[in-house]
Order: sequence, then C-alpha cells, then structure tokens
Amino acid sequence: MAAEATAHHSNAKKIWKVFFILSAITIVEVVLGIFKPESIHHVHIFGLSLLNYIFIVLTIWKAYYIMWSFMHLEQEKTAFRWTVAGVLSFLCVYLITLVLIEGNYVYEVFQNAQYKWIF
Repeated sequence: MAAEATAHHSNAKKIWKVFFILSAITIVEVVLGIFKPESIHHVHIFGLSLLNYIFIVLTIWKAYYIMWSFMHLEQEKTAFRWTVAGVLSFLCVYLITLVLIEGNYVYEVFQNAQYKWIF
C-alpha cells in the first residue's frame, strides 16, 4: 500500500484576516460607545437614536461574518449559505425589534404611570 500524500495548507492568513475585520468592527463599536458623537447620538428615527441603529447594524454584520467564517459558509453553495445566514439574520433583526418595542412600552408605562421606578 502506498501512502497518499495529503496536501496541507496553512489557514494563518485567513485567521489573521478574520481577526482584523472583527477587531476593526469591535473597535468602531467601542469608540462610538465611549464618545457618543452628538451628530448621531441626538438624531432620532422612529423613536431610537441613530447611534443605536449603527450599533445594531454593526452587531448584525459581525454576527454574519462570524457565521461566514467559523461555520465555513463561504465553502458552501449559495442557496445553503442564504438559508442559514438569511434565516438567522432575520431572526436577529426580529428579536431586536421585539425587544425595542417592549422596552419602549415599559418605559412609556412607567413614565406616564403614578407608580415610581422600582428598579
């Protein structure tokens, strides 16, 4: 029996690329969270600050890239990629929407009620 030689290639370049992209997105989120620029912090769209929308988009983008890299979706067929990533992205957006609506409702109830904030 002849031993088959297996080709081994290093993924170091890909790992560093993923590291730098995720680090850049995280650094942008942290810098925006620390400094909160007035030009985007006090602009409200549908009752939510533009800064919050930027955080939501960056977080979903980071989650999609994590799925793309660590779940090896870039090696799959397009239909399967969109089945996994599309459904999970939709569910994330749906969850964020529900949490924001519920949080706004609770805030309005406590703001306009005769009860005091207990937390």
